[in-house]
Amino acid sequence: MKLTIIISAGVVAAISGFLLWPVGQQTSALDPVASAEAAPLARVSLPDNLSQNAQIGKIGFEAKCANCHGANAAGTEGIAPPLIHKIYEPSHHADESFQRAVSLGVRAHHWPFGNMPAIEGLTRGDVTMIIAYIRELQRANGIN
Repeated sequence: MKLTIIISAGVVAAISGFLLWPVGQQTSALDPVASAEAAPLARVSLPDNLSQNAQIGKIGFEAKCANCHGANAAGTEGIAPPLIHKIYEPSHHADESFQRAVSLGVRAHHWPFGNMPAIEGLTRGDVTMIIAYIRELQRANGIN
């Protein structure tokens, strides 16, 4: 049992360090100061607790996604949509949609924010954890 806890803690620490490690210039031309000042687009109720995968995903989301999609995926006025929205429910945007958006970018089709560039420095595994975080936030907000 202790070995499992030690290994799990090591994995979480390694993933956290990897996700928080600077990767150089972002591909987006967005101004981080402007995005921090922009208003969120959705009210997001937080779940009482997150699974271990969602906790890891939250770290990745905050490192790679929150600058545009806002804290807790609430979206950012004039920059990026809320992911806590029924448009992104699993039956309309399956997990693979998120994987493809991160790896290939996505052409604007639901919102007037423009195209999303591919996001560098995330593996499929990283994105799987981020999706776990987003899905748990969605469920806490009645999006199934």
